[in-house]
Amino acid sequence: MNPIGQVSSAQTGQTHRAPALSTDKLLAVLRARVAGGVLVALSGGVDSAVVLAALARLQREQPFKLLAVTVATPFHLVREGAEAAEVARQLGVPHRLLHIDTLQNAAVVANPPDRCYHCKRALFGQLLTLAEAEGLATVMEGTHAGDSTGWRPGRKALAELGIVSPLAEAGLTKPEIRALAAAWALSVAQKPSAPCLATRFPYGTAMTAEGLERVGMAEALLRRMLPGVRELRVRDHLPIARLEVPLESLQTVLDCRESVLDLLRSVGYTFVTLDLAGFRSGSFDGALV
Repeated sequence: MNPIGQVSSAQTGQTHRAPALSTDKLLAVLRARVAGGVLVALSGGVDSAVVLAALARLQREQPFKLLAVTVATPFHLVREGAEAAEVARQLGVPHRLLHIDTLQNAAVVANPPDRCYHCKRALFGQLLTLAEAEGLATVMEGTHAGDSTGWRPGRKALAELGIVSPLAEAGLTKPEIRALAAAWALSVAQKPSAPCLATRFPYGTAMTAEGLERVGMAEALLRRMLPGVRELRVRDHLPIARLEVPLESLQTVLDCRESVLDLLRSVGYTFVTLDLAGFRSGSFDGALV
């Protein structure tokens, strides 16, 4: 393993240095938190991957016990567990998959505006139980400084449970995090954000296994059909599918109109709309903020 903040590129043979200020800020937060061992909630995305990578490098300075855990629920795609496992393997950190059936939680299934609070409270409660069983004093996750805006009821649950969010504490934003991930050659460095599938449904729409499978399959198939469209969401208003893509990708979708229609009808939608406002994260949250 390379020194902290430094990684070699197999493609170029060059050594690239991570942004020094971002690295220093993150490591300063982590050094004060690792005594007693750490469990990292590793989602398979870039944010928690950077937390784990920084911790793995910090072990070279001060050995401590470290475990990465990915929670598998009906709200998450199976591939996310595999991608998280690959990150942990790349960093040489033990990894575990924890299966939790969120559809057994009535407060989550009802899908109220604070659904994320109930979901994170349940999931991280189980992670805390696992951490205690493994003799790990701290649970960390990947919320960053940019997550302080908008409707974020899940942050309340994290605060109540004492979950540590080192990226937010260090004041790191998404661009800084991606820069660190690229410099450290993480496999998920350029991975688009992938919030849970529950975000595809209007609040008040009950969560079902069938609905989650439908929207997950729709997005997976569309990404194969439209590989150049980086951000893509199918918002489920059954029998309507409302497709969100970046404004610059609207024409790409229109050029494939018939194929897109056939695909979305094949998974269960009767009507298909293309949202002219374009892709925006948390589009159901506008009236709540």
